[in-house]
This record gives sequence, C-alpha cells and structure tokens, in this order.
Amino acid sequence: MSNLETSPDVTLCHTEADDHAVAELFTPRAVPLGGLRAMQVDRVMPQRGLPTVGAWCFLDSFGPHEAAMRVLPHPHIGLQTVTWPLAGEIHHRDSLGSDVMVRPGQLNLMTAGRGVSHSELSVSPGPLHGLQLWVALPAERATMEPDFEQHVSLPVYAAPGVTATVLMGSLADVTSPATAHTPIVGAELTVTGAAVLPVRPDHEHAVLAIDPVRVAGREVPPRHLLYLGTGRAEVRLDGQGRALLLGGEPFPDELVMWWNFVGRGHDEIAAARAAWEAADPRFGEVAGHDGARIPAPDLPGVRLTPRRRR
Repeated sequence: MSNLETSPDVTLCHTEADDHAVAELFTPRAVPLGGLRAMQVDRVMPQRGLPTVGAWCFLDSFGPHEAAMRVLPHPHIGLQTVTWPLAGEIHHRDSLGSDVMVRPGQLNLMTAGRGVSHSELSVSPGPLHGLQLWVALPAERATMEPDFEQHVSLPVYAAPGVTATVLMGSLADVTSPATAHTPIVGAELTVTGAAVLPVRPDHEHAVLAIDPVRVAGREVPPRHLLYLGTGRAEVRLDGQGRALLLGGEPFPDELVMWWNFVGRGHDEIAAARAAWEAADPRFGEVAGHDGARIPAPDLPGVRLTPRRRR
C-alpha cells in the first residue's frame, strides 16, 4: 500500500525506547488513499510520540467497508511491506513480476531493499478489511536486492484464552517462515477470555485492537494501539475479539521516513524521489497498468529533519 498523502509528514524513527513497561494509548488519524472519494484508512503508526515499535515503522488499518482499494504502481525503498487482509481479496502486482491474490489468513511480504514498485487493488465483492504494515530494514540490508514472498499457511501459538497466528518473527517457541531481518514479532491474536501471552522483556511491544479487547488492564478500542514499552515478560489479555501484537528489539538506527521511502537522511530520500520521477530502472515496472503510476509529491522547501521519539 502507498502513503498517498500529498504533503506527507517527515518522520525520524529514533531507537531509544524507554527501558520499562508502560501502557500508553495511541489514537489513529484518518487518511484518504487519494482523492475525495478514496478509501479511508486509519493511520496508527508512525505517531509523533511513537515512530516505531521494534522495526515496525508504519501501520494502516482499513475497513471493514465497501470502498474499493485502488492503489496504482508506486515505489518503496529501505523497508518490507506486510499485507494482512482480514476480509476480502487484494490483487498484488510488482516490478519483480509477482502477480498474486492475497486472501484472509495469507501473508504478502515484499522486501523493497534498494528499490521496488507495486500495485494493490481489491477484487472481491463485499467488505474489505485489513492491515498494512512496514518493517524497516537494518542498515546492512537497506539496499539489498528486492524480493517477494507469499505464505498461505502460518504457524499458530495456542494458550488458554488466546491463539496467535505468527505473521513475522517468533512468539515463544513458534516462528513464522516469513523472512525477517531483525529480531521481531507480529501476530494476529484471537482472544476468547482471560489470557497470558509470553513476550521477551528485552523487546518493546504494542497491541493494536481489531475488536474491543482489554490489554494489560486497559480497555483498548478498535483501531487504537496500546504501547507497552520494554521490560515485560508477559502481556495479559481479556475479552472476546481479535488484536495484533507487534514487538521487537528496539531499532538501532535513526530513520527518516517520507512518502513511501525509509532512509537514513535527506539526500537518500531526495535521490529516491528523483529516480522515481525519472522512471529510473531502479524501480522497474509493474505490468498491467499501461504505464499508469502514482507521482511523487513535492519535497518540502527545507531539508528533511528528524522527528524523535518522546
């Protein structure tokens, strides 16, 4: 999915997480994916006070609604895109030649590295509901060759009151087959009562409520994110519904995020924008769109500056 804002915020993902458990609730903001009649998404991350959770640096929640997703070819660098539909089907095509449908319970993972482009269009009737996330690549992998993988079956962690489908990384002794480049966890939780979820105390964690759930003693409304900090060996859950656990080792780099790019500074972002506008082969071409693509917004009139974690 693209960040289609015409004046996207500049975000620095600063690494130093508070070394203690907290319970801070973050409210999403509504963002239209292009135009007045566009599908609206709830942007949960980045936020001014929370640019990252581990290597997770971007999270959109969309639906459930009947609006169509129509995201034309657009570029990425320095990140992995994670597409997780909850209802409806999405057609993914990219400059690597991938041409697949992704359905609920299946994971699309595209690694941008030095540069890739892709499109996403909803194709099924009925409501569309899902999550789109980005994972920042570490410095030594930020310019790697792009890649794409789809996983139609993912492992499940089960405990009293909760089951967890592990999308990325590891939860307890359950590890996803999806390629992760930093210590991380991403898991869809189905909560059926009081539950205790084991987590790594040296990692930071957050929980997105898909349905109303209770996390660490707090009521979390749908589409809101409860940031839990570090230092926890477990997360207590209660209720009846779904949620998303995110976590990972606090990220070691400062990251400037602008539009659909994750980089380490202004010059890298500006070069990527110029390359996309010049149709540089770095980003390839997505078949099936007759050359249609999303143009890059204008850079701000000043050098991109970092936004630090509170």
